[in-house]
Amino acid sequence: MGNLTLILGGARSGKSEHAVRLANELSENVLYIATAQPLDEEMASRIELHKRTRPSNWKTIEIPKHIQRSISKLIESVDVVILDCLTLLVSNILMTIPDHEHPDDDLARELISNDINDLVSYIQSNRASWIIVSNEVGLGLVPAYPLGRVYRDQLGWANKYIADKADEVLLMVAGLPMNVKPINKD
Repeated sequence: MGNLTLILGGARSGKSEHAVRLANELSENVLYIATAQPLDEEMASRIELHKRTRPSNWKTIEIPKHIQRSISKLIESVDVVILDCLTLLVSNILMTIPDHEHPDDDLARELISNDINDLVSYIQSNRASWIIVSNEVGLGLVPAYPLGRVYRDQLGWANKYIADKADEVLLMVAGLPMNVKPINKD
């Protein structure tokens, strides 16, 4: 099994750029999994900007959720996988829950934990090194609306779960990586 690296940070902290640098150091044979969906013009522009920052020889696939179901054939031929980002993966799953005014926290927890557990099991079963990018939500304000609180709680859980399973965890601050869980070389 390859290494699993989690890169956390706030918005615009340099997470994606650092993930690209790390992947380039590891191999030229990279699969980039994008979870963003172009639901409006502004997001479509952001996606295009992200695409231009990646090497053209990388394979890119856009998958909003259920990652492991979509990549089994692609992953056999790559050395490194970047998942950018867990933040939107959790959001995409959460948006499938009916009644956003009164979201069912138990249903959200079940759907998100099933997807994340499946993803981690998949990561642990293949040889590729993985780099997962996610926003750190533990430093922000408590959202003023129920769906925002459920989202914050579920992303916080997902980040903790992935961090526990990861070989290395980096926290990005103003473009600088801080190693909060170094790789154990023993």
